Amino acid sequence: MHLLASFSGSQSLIRCLAHKRLISNLIIPVLLSCAIGHAQTTIPDTPAGKVLRAWIEAFNSGDRSKIEDYIKTYDPQQSVQRMMGFHSQTGGFDLLAIESADLLLIKFRVREKTSPTVAIGSIQLKSDKSGVVESFDLRAIPPGAVVENIKVDAAKRQQLIDSVVRNLNEFYVYPDLAQTMANAIRVNQKRGDYDAITDPDAFANRLTKDLQGISHDKHLGVNYSPVKLPPDGEKPSPEQEAQFRKMLERTNCTFEKVEVLPRNIGYLKFNAFPDPTLCGATVVAAMNFLAHVDAIIFDLRENSGGDPRMVEVVSSYLFDKPTHLNDLYNRKDDFTTQYWTLPYVPGATLADKPAFVLTSKNTFSGAEEFTYNLKNLKRATVVGEVTGGGAHPVSGHRIDEHFTIGVPFARAVNPISKKNWEGTGVAPDVQVKAADALEKAEELALSKDTLQK
Repeated sequence: MHLLASFSGSQSLIRCLAHKRLISNLIIPVLLSCAIGHAQTTIPDTPAGKVLRAWIEAFNSGDRSKIEDYIKTYDPQQSVQRMMGFHSQTGGFDLLAIESADLLLIKFRVREKTSPTVAIGSIQLKSDKSGVVESFDLRAIPPGAVVENIKVDAAKRQQLIDSVVRNLNEFYVYPDLAQTMANAIRVNQKRGDYDAITDPDAFANRLTKDLQGISHDKHLGVNYSPVKLPPDGEKPSPEQEAQFRKMLERTNCTFEKVEVLPRNIGYLKFNAFPDPTLCGATVVAAMNFLAHVDAIIFDLRENSGGDPRMVEVVSSYLFDKPTHLNDLYNRKDDFTTQYWTLPYVPGATLADKPAFVLTSKNTFSGAEEFTYNLKNLKRATVVGEVTGGGAHPVSGHRIDEHFTIGVPFARAVNPISKKNWEGTGVAPDVQVKAADALEKAEELALSKDTLQK
């Protein structure tokens, strides 16, 4: 069970930052439905084309100021640091083809500069003529995959809406709200609001926008994949599992930096809470490196969340006795799962050391759980910005060969507050701009009597 959709649903998808998904790099042999020789490589002079050109130029430059300018002008939902990190992983992208284009939507194919990885991209602009990005997706093409271009006709539209309604009513964490959302998209359909939408990406984005407009649930979304999805219940092939492991290794399980700052303050920056069965050794190595610090700073400003079991693992290094961290209530099963610190972790703990958590508006889902747990336990000082506000674990459901829906099926219940952070985010103890959070946390750490002077 995953608190963020990063590793749930269709793992072969790269979902971009506008939806707060962790960018992943899976590889690559490609069976394309259209020949490369006939592909268009000239970016059209349209509003969407202008954004694509600006993104490629800024991203490939690796220059922070250029990336900041791109984000400020076109895509304020993006994160500078995350884009910089993604550039470091990929080396940038070469444009292979423009798959399709109109004024507000452009689809394209790119290849990483540092590997053979090929990805399909889609940029959808807002309809208000602002030139601002509404959604930006990148999807890696997995081994042996077939890329298909489809159109959404009336029959397909009906099938998709029926399936969305069925999944909402069966799984969504709040049944009354599920019915409200279902009724709303039925009304929209009857009114003809969707009739002119034939592009699958645009239709998935519109359904997501309509559902989130009612629920305000950032974990909820309809997703389109141009790559044919495997049947329900089909396990990943050994090749796919190997590629997923390779991706985690390549990104060091998203553990970006571990160091000892001046005055013996430990610093750990990681951008997800991945599966501990795959990444547990990385956590152990990081925490053992910091075993003798006098204070620790967890940098979650770019952390999109992940697996609550990994939240348990990292948290366990901050306590010396069993501690109740969080509960997850599953609506369909009417069952609550408790999450506690582990009875044992390899190496020394930092149970008696001051702890600080850095946050931003991009801190989301499982990262918010970690922050909220420690704040309520009064175990850490939270420094930075109010977080994103997503407290509902999500599961992926296959609709057909190209569409899935991520449905939040449970809710977090903190054992102390009896509440969670859904829709509100986690408020910091010390509110500063995200860019200033590390400096402020160091200042606070140095004020602690336990630190060496």
